[in-house]
Amino acid sequence: MESGEPSKKSSFQLQNQPPPRPFSIKSIIFVASIAAGIQFGWALQLSLLTPYVQLLGIPHKWASLIWLCGPISGMLVQPIVGYHSDRCTSRFGRRRPFIAAGAVLVATAVVLIGFAADLGYLFGDNLATETKPRAIVVFVIGFWILDVANNMLQGPCRALLADISGNSQKKTRTANAFFSFFMAVGNVLGFAAGSYTHLHNIFPFTTTKACDVYCANLKSCFFFSILLLLTLTTIALTNVHEKPWSPEPGNAGNLGGGEIEDEEAAAAETAPVPLFGEIFGALKDLKRPMWILLAVTCLNWIAWFPFLLFDTDWMGREVYGGDSQGNILVLKLYNNGVHAGALGLMLNSVVLGFTSLGVELLARGVGGVNRLWGIVNFLLAVCLAMTVLVTKLAESSRRFITVDGVTVPLPPPAGVKAGALSLFAVLGVPLA
Repeated sequence: MESGEPSKKSSFQLQNQPPPRPFSIKSIIFVASIAAGIQFGWALQLSLLTPYVQLLGIPHKWASLIWLCGPISGMLVQPIVGYHSDRCTSRFGRRRPFIAAGAVLVATAVVLIGFAADLGYLFGDNLATETKPRAIVVFVIGFWILDVANNMLQGPCRALLADISGNSQKKTRTANAFFSFFMAVGNVLGFAAGSYTHLHNIFPFTTTKACDVYCANLKSCFFFSILLLLTLTTIALTNVHEKPWSPEPGNAGNLGGGEIEDEEAAAAETAPVPLFGEIFGALKDLKRPMWILLAVTCLNWIAWFPFLLFDTDWMGREVYGGDSQGNILVLKLYNNGVHAGALGLMLNSVVLGFTSLGVELLARGVGGVNRLWGIVNFLLAVCLAMTVLVTKLAESSRRFITVDGVTVPLPPPAGVKAGALSLFAVLGVPLA
């Protein structure tokens, strides 16, 4: 500044490190591909785990409490991991240690979830009872570890993409596009695996005394999830190398993007800002339009959360008329509905992928990105309201047959199934 006074830096500006020299597009693709492994696991969670917890005996109304770990871990873990990865001085780099640790934790958690019924039986669960408390404990522990690990992976992956994009806006946009693309790929693979009912035949050992066909299918899906994630993570981490970072002013520029100004480096050294103090300090500086944007986004996710949590359960229970705790015929109908819901989520991901690639074109077509954002929020509201109509149509058109003296519902008419799957597909647009 002309006055000679050091300029006032926000807490975020003090934390920012100079970006490195841009890496090749191949390196960006390697790192972005990890998103496919992460999203494969998320897709399995969204499509199969709500029905699975009910098979373990967790009441339907309590299933949503287990899912609270997702937003809670995201709210806490991502900022904490991001804060420490920014300051990591490991010789392997700032982001790579966290990505590797997250991948190992995901694999551990997936094994716990997949083998929850078997471990519960091993520890003394009675298979004749509806509720299996020991299996539930193992499942909940694994589920919380999985969500923490997924959040531990996502933040450093995005940060590493930003690091290797350097100052190039073009490569930053390319990195974001590839990350979104691989998320869609992971979704498609995950939901396709969840919709395939005979995957357990590939791994015959997954069917055990405590784990029925549905449980074995889930276990097999998670095996593929572990294999995909660990393979992509290994490829990325062995081909993309970070230079060790040092907070000392003399080494601040060792990432290849220039050096921090002396006054800024000194300020960062002498006045570190606590993590949550940094976040709340940034919130104070937000202008009114940004507060409105955040408020609408909050309401948006309040709308999304129940659908993403219970979409496959809705298909199995409300559209198909099955029940996770009923007789074997009703349970089979419920499972068929769950797999149909997974197919719907796969269609959702396909639409999401294509829409993500065309967002800029769509924004120009409707007169700006803000107008496009408003339109798709109204589209989200209409689609979620239509789930009530589909439910009522499924109930009114439901037919029943009697098998061995037991009355069971038949699958819904083709029109009802097509309407439900169409909602899944169209919701890919606002999700993008």
